[in-house]
Amino acid sequence: MLEKIQKALTIRSGTMRELLAEALGMFILMVFGLSSVAQVVLGRGDFGQHLSINLGFGIGVTLGIHAAGGISGAHLNAAITITQCILGNLPWRKLPAYLIGQFLGSFTAAATVFGLYYDALYDYTKGNFTVTGPTATASIFSTYPAPYVSLPGAFFTEFTATAMLLLGILVIHDEKNNGALKGTQALLTGILVLGIGLGMGLNTGYAINPSRDLPPRVFTAIAGWGMDVFTAGDHWWWVPLTAPILGSLAGALIHKLFIDFHNQPIPKSGNEKGQPVVETS
Repeated sequence: MLEKIQKALTIRSGTMRELLAEALGMFILMVFGLSSVAQVVLGRGDFGQHLSINLGFGIGVTLGIHAAGGISGAHLNAAITITQCILGNLPWRKLPAYLIGQFLGSFTAAATVFGLYYDALYDYTKGNFTVTGPTATASIFSTYPAPYVSLPGAFFTEFTATAMLLLGILVIHDEKNNGALKGTQALLTGILVLGIGLGMGLNTGYAINPSRDLPPRVFTAIAGWGMDVFTAGDHWWWVPLTAPILGSLAGALIHKLFIDFHNQPIPKSGNEKGQPVVETS
């Protein structure tokens, strides 16, 4: 019976399997990340600090990559998917499936965390869900710039942070250079995201990912926060969509110009003088 059920449920379309993998990986990433933000905000600092959020997203990234990596490559980020399409590493025809999967996973995660912390949300806000003010809670789900940050400054922050994300990912996976040991890539990518949060999270909350920011923003607009989620921060919402894409392309370009174009794999048989090659890590 179990085999018959499994056979009936098995999806043979490679594109559909990638969609589902991206959805699950994104769901895992966002549940860990958003719930850590919710606990810090709603706990009024008694149940974690900013570091808790950085760790939550880092752990979520690591587990999300383990869940989806073998099937879709675990992009879990629309900026990365678009960059891979531009570089020719992913067919453009697969772009919609990846983006839909990421959107579904992120949106569902936001709904899950909303349900998980609904009582705490209601107690914290007395039922008045706001984007700004002393009991603002929209930032639990999506990013908003700090009051002192100008729009160009916020854009540059997201651009730079995403460039560092892509540069770090390419370094971790660069087998021609000094790539990470097989099996450690997911952990190192999670640590990379942790580092970005620790060093570049002050100005904008380091969205660095359109798939992390837009679906929860849409959810909050539906769930009670209203259209303020799109007008707050001088209509900030478009920055986490565009800046990460441009930053991702910049990170890929930097890696190619400084490392990839000039680095050819060393022949294993020896060097040009016939001497054995000593491989270094």
